[in-house]
Amino acid sequence: MSAPVDVAVAVLIRSDGAALLAQRPESKVYSGFWEFPGGKVEPGEPVLDALKREIREELGVEIERTHPWITRVFVYPHATVRLHFHRVTAWRGEPRALEHRAIAWQRPDAIELAPLLPANGPVLRALSLPPEYAVTRAGELGEAPFFSRLEARLRSGLRLVQVREKNLAREALKRIAGRVLALARAHGAKVLVNADVELAREIGADGVHLTAEHLRSASARPDVPWCGASCHSSEELRRAEALGADFAVLGPVHATPSHPDAVPLGWDGFREIAAGTSVPIYALGGIVPGDLEQAMSRGAHGIAMVRGAWETRA
Repeated sequence: MSAPVDVAVAVLIRSDGAALLAQRPESKVYSGFWEFPGGKVEPGEPVLDALKREIREELGVEIERTHPWITRVFVYPHATVRLHFHRVTAWRGEPRALEHRAIAWQRPDAIELAPLLPANGPVLRALSLPPEYAVTRAGELGEAPFFSRLEARLRSGLRLVQVREKNLAREALKRIAGRVLALARAHGAKVLVNADVELAREIGADGVHLTAEHLRSASARPDVPWCGASCHSSEELRRAEALGADFAVLGPVHATPSHPDAVPLGWDGFREIAAGTSVPIYALGGIVPGDLEQAMSRGAHGIAMVRGAWETRA
């Protein structure tokens, strides 16, 4: 395989969640295919500088706020490219198709354009993941208080939940998971079950979340729609990527009462490990809702919370 060509790619995201796609011109390979805008990083040029330059040239806008996201290598017949995706949430000016045939805003979970550039399928799937991943606390809070909070959080926009109740017998866990799933379905939210693939299948959950231990021993990706994985190091992240996990949770960022012996990564450690990862990553460990911007600036897709997900919010 030839050395990859580095490409800076912008995922412009409007306040309604729609992302900007651009149609490749006739003068380029894959003419007519839709892609995220961006272009080649020149030798010695920082990726962020290349991103701003390319978007200025292609769309006529100035990037004002952007966050590093995922990095994916894709082998085309004509070249191998390393795509550095950044999510852009603020820009100056109105995007115009200066170098592409056309541009269009699309919701990641409801793309109406075709054909799409082959490298963009997994990216659109990743982009559809919400910014918060909540982990249940029914056993600790008590069922009635927990389900009251869960319903309130779902009404306010929570869309991804992991059922993790380590101290419950399986039948009790199955009952709790079923209740979580029923509530989540009513609000269009996804539910993953911690570690137990069979239970996830039994109740019709959206997927499974592998612990670091299960990740190490897994020989293949579980056959479920969505698969998350808990990671604490670069090596575990590489394992999650190789297994085909849809996303990973990385931590602990801060010290937590539940894992007093774990050495926290801190935000700098999180950024170092997360850099260049091909799957979206949620920051976990002592995280509170106000940490979202901080996490995204370090390369996180979003935040995962246990205690912070269920605290009373204004």
